[in-house]
Amino acid sequence: MPELISLQLLLATFAGWVNRQQTQAIEYLMEENRVLKEQLGGKRLRLTNDQRRRLAEKGKTLGRRLLGRIATIVTPDTILRWHRQLIAAKWTYPHKRIGRPGIMKAVRALIVRMATDNSAWGYCRIQGELRKLNHRVAPSTIAKTLKEHGIRPAPERPTSWRTFLRSHADVIAGIDFFTVEVWTARGLVTHYVLFLVHHATRAVHVASITPNPNSAFMAQVARNLTAIDPYFLRGIRFLIHDRDACFTTQFKSILKEAGIKPVPICYQAPNMNAIVERWVLSVKAECLNRMIFFGTRSLQRAIDEYCAHFHQDRPHQGLGNELITPARASNVDGEIIKSERLGGLLHSYHRAA
Repeated sequence: MPELISLQLLLATFAGWVNRQQTQAIEYLMEENRVLKEQLGGKRLRLTNDQRRRLAEKGKTLGRRLLGRIATIVTPDTILRWHRQLIAAKWTYPHKRIGRPGIMKAVRALIVRMATDNSAWGYCRIQGELRKLNHRVAPSTIAKTLKEHGIRPAPERPTSWRTFLRSHADVIAGIDFFTVEVWTARGLVTHYVLFLVHHATRAVHVASITPNPNSAFMAQVARNLTAIDPYFLRGIRFLIHDRDACFTTQFKSILKEAGIKPVPICYQAPNMNAIVERWVLSVKAECLNRMIFFGTRSLQRAIDEYCAHFHQDRPHQGLGNELITPARASNVDGEIIKSERLGGLLHSYHRAA
């Protein structure tokens, strides 16, 4: 009997020691969590789904009262809420769709594209175009698709500026100057390059180069464009230009007599003549800024070579990466050949015939 009492006392002492050790370990871990939480500086702790699951599984066995004493990074209610979400996810099954299947994403995108490109097309017109492409879609489905994308019915659908400008691009051209510094016997002289760009084809015509674009020069250019060499402005009804003083009243009058209406852009609004401005960036970045010119003839030669490259060799994003005037027929099996202009400054590639 004394031996049993001694064993019980020994076990009680050992259990008390183990309980104190566990309590001290728990207190240390709680304090460690508080220190780590202070390191966040008041920021919200971001946990992954796996970390939430692990905390929820351990926290459920402890209960709300014990969690309230030892939980430091989240509240007991949060841990129990995560546990309820795990239970709900366990008994959640995938929903089986009931009813007619939806139309393919490709057909939906095609419906939106047709309605955007053709503001006058109604539901039945789009339905007919889809049927021609072997897609059978009801007008009600087309109406629902357009409504989901915020596209109104045909009578209320506005024409986009992109469509409007493209439909008139054949009769619109832009004109402008850019300057180049040229070495002459008198030193550096600023030369003015006057050029035109046809909006529909992106074709460029350099009208003239001069160090002095006065009124007499501009009048002669207008005569050349409309009477002496009128091929570029044939069919053009509107000529967009900025408000530079070089575009004189006499220059505009000569154009008007030829049936071409000069259209000045707003002040400090180069984007209103954006196609012209883009060509200036191209010719300078790809050619002129990489050369030094000695005399007007060297400048004229460089611009002529670049224009030939621009029309015959260079693909254009505004034309769907097509050429303005292809110089040679395409051969899918021929050897790839590199051609050069201006001593290798301009390169292009084509297949041998």
